[in-house]
Amino acid sequence: QAKSCICHMCGAHLNRLHSCLYCVFFGCFTKKHIHEHAKTKRHNLAIDLLYGGIYCFMCQDYIYDKDMEQIAKEEQRKAWKLQAFTPTVVSHYQCTMTGIGEKYSTWEPTKRELELLRHNPKRRKITTNCTIGLRGLINLGNTCFMNCIVQALTHTPLLRDFFLSDRHKCEMQSPSSCLVCEMSTLFQEFYSGHRSPHIPYRLLHLVWTHARHLAGYEQQDAHEFLIAALDVLHRHCKGDDNGKKANNPNHCNCIIDQIFTGGLQSDVTCQVCHGVSTTIDPFWDISLDLPGSSTPFWPLSPGSDGSVVNGESHVSGTTTLTDCLRRFTRPEHLGSSAKIKCSGCHSYQESTKQLTMKKLPIVACFHLK
Repeated sequence: QAKSCICHMCGAHLNRLHSCLYCVFFGCFTKKHIHEHAKTKRHNLAIDLLYGGIYCFMCQDYIYDKDMEQIAKEEQRKAWKLQAFTPTVVSHYQCTMTGIGEKYSTWEPTKRELELLRHNPKRRKITTNCTIGLRGLINLGNTCFMNCIVQALTHTPLLRDFFLSDRHKCEMQSPSSCLVCEMSTLFQEFYSGHRSPHIPYRLLHLVWTHARHLAGYEQQDAHEFLIAALDVLHRHCKGDDNGKKANNPNHCNCIIDQIFTGGLQSDVTCQVCHGVSTTIDPFWDISLDLPGSSTPFWPLSPGSDGSVVNGESHVSGTTTLTDCLRRFTRPEHLGSSAKIKCSGCHSYQESTKQLTMKKLPIVACFHLK
């Protein structure tokens, strides 16, 4: 229906042009013209004409849907046929002017490429002057719970890049009591190229100081240490410039929240009026039950067989992370003993609760119980 693909407000054909999916309207994304249209008309979906991605103005993010991706692929194929262009000769200008989108497709490996990837899962060229951060840690009593988490954190790429580029600006009165400063030193030690094991005694002392429940030489829980470490790092990062903005569920933009914070959505549905009450809470990790734990577990993968072990349903064969996540996000009936006051009925009613991931973190931590 569109005669030409130009912004209806400023007449430009570039500036990340988006098309409304409710009516014939084109608007610049860069100049927020499509945003103004979405706000006034309440048309919350638009498509990026350059790459075919769908933007949701309620989520304020691009959304990916298998069916829509397939439709986009088919339409793009038809457009290329219609124009009789080959990808090698089409210029960026021609793509934009004809409104058929830039020739962009996801990489799908060939059988040969899959074979090569299987045979070479970790191809790294190690030279004499490079370091990949492999270094041992001395166990200070029963501190293997700390060492395994330190190894995981020091090999988290974004965290490594942050600390090795000296991004942390300490604003504490005593830098020696700042856990972020100590982590920065730890990263430098790991990537220094030294082969001898590192002794993390200063880190252990700081953990004892800031998380007193972990003090002492007893064996502690690795998951508990991870949460305590992230909490202290988050508190000590708040002084940084990047800790003063807020665009994630934890209302903090420090490096810890940028990498590890996601949003967990809880939907409670009334069984009488079917009204839904929604809350979104920040999370650093998701605790998942495994078969044989205190709560019953049953097969959730399509076509998988189940057996009963010790009176509990159990997945035969290997339990996958997907099985655990599917179980975690299934609707749960709260029962008559846990009635909640429904805002629709204005009385206590039985309800069901379902957890979903509203916002995924860049690095997801799963705690297997």
